[in-house]
Amino acid sequence: MDARGATFFAVPACPVTGEKLPLIVMSHGRRGWFGGHHDTAAALADAGFVVAALNHPGDTMRDTSRTDSLSVLVERPTDMSRLIDYMLDGWSDTSRIDPQRIGLYGFSFGGYTGLVVIGGDPDLRKGLPNCETSSLRACKQLESGELPDQPTTHDKRVKAAVIIDPYPVFVFPEENLKAIAVPVQLWSSDPAQNADGLSGCCAAAINQRLPIKPDYHFVDNARHFSFLATCTPKDAREAPAVCTDAPDFDLTQMSSRSFASISPKAPSRNAALGPAPRRSKSRTSRCRARGRASREPLRYRYRTPRLSACARRRPSRHCPLKAD
Repeated sequence: MDARGATFFAVPACPVTGEKLPLIVMSHGRRGWFGGHHDTAAALADAGFVVAALNHPGDTMRDTSRTDSLSVLVERPTDMSRLIDYMLDGWSDTSRIDPQRIGLYGFSFGGYTGLVVIGGDPDLRKGLPNCETSSLRACKQLESGELPDQPTTHDKRVKAAVIIDPYPVFVFPEENLKAIAVPVQLWSSDPAQNADGLSGCCAAAINQRLPIKPDYHFVDNARHFSFLATCTPKDAREAPAVCTDAPDFDLTQMSSRSFASISPKAPSRNAALGPAPRRSKSRTSRCRARGRASREPLRYRYRTPRLSACARRRPSRHCPLKAD
C-alpha cells in the first residue's frame, strides 16, 4: 500500500524466471508517480516482459517543486536512461534482460519524454509558437531569455515506444522528429472530451509529424486521464476530474485492445522487441499470491512475475535509482 492508499497485489522478491527477457521502462505524466500505470505494468509482466518504473524528481504528486520547468523537460529523458542503466548494470537479475530488446511506455509528459528518448529534439527557445500564451513554467522561462543548462539526451538502446496522449507537443515541429526511426505505437484520447483542455489535444499532431507512420489508436470517448490505472475510492473523492470517465467510455475494451497489441502474439509492429518468452503457468500462479506492501517499503523492490517496479520514495536528483 502506498501513501495514496493504493494497494498492490504482489510478492516481495518473487523469483524472475526466463532468459533474454525484453525490458519496458515507464515514464509517468505531469505530477504523476511510478505506480500510475501499475495495471499496464502487471499485464506486461504477465506477458513475459520485465517492467521498470520510477518517479521523475521534482515532478511527482508528492514533489511538484519543478513541475513544468525547463529543467524537468531536459532531465526527464535522462531519468529514463539512468533507469535503463540501473536495470542493465545494477539490478540483481540484470543477466536475465536482453539489452537488445528495450522498449518505453510514456503517458502525457511521459509521452513527451519518450519522444525525446527515441530521437525527438524539442525546440526550446524564445519565441516558440504557442509558448507565449502557454501557462507552462518552461515557456515563461524561455520567454524571459533563459536557456536549458544542458542538451536533451536520446537513448539508442530503446528499440520501440508506446506513446500515450503526449504533451506538450508544440515543442516538436515536424523537422524535429525526423530522427525517430523506431516503431511507435501512438494512442489518443477523444477531442470530444476536451472540456479538460487536454483530451485529444496532441497525439493526432504527432501522428502527422512522425517520419515513419506509427501504429495509431484513437479511443472513442476516452478522456486524457482514462489511460491511468483505475482510481482508488480515496482518489475518486479527492480528484473526481481525474477519476471520472465519460458515460460511454469502455475501459475494459480499451485495455484489452492495448494489451492485445503489445502482447507476445501481436503482429510485427513490435518486432523490434521480438516475442516475449513463454512463461511458466505454475510459477505465475504461485507468484501472484496476494501480498500487501506496507507504506514504508515503497523504497524497496517488489515484483510480480517479470515485473520490477523499482522506486525510491524521494529519489535524488543526481543519484541513480536504487533498490535497497
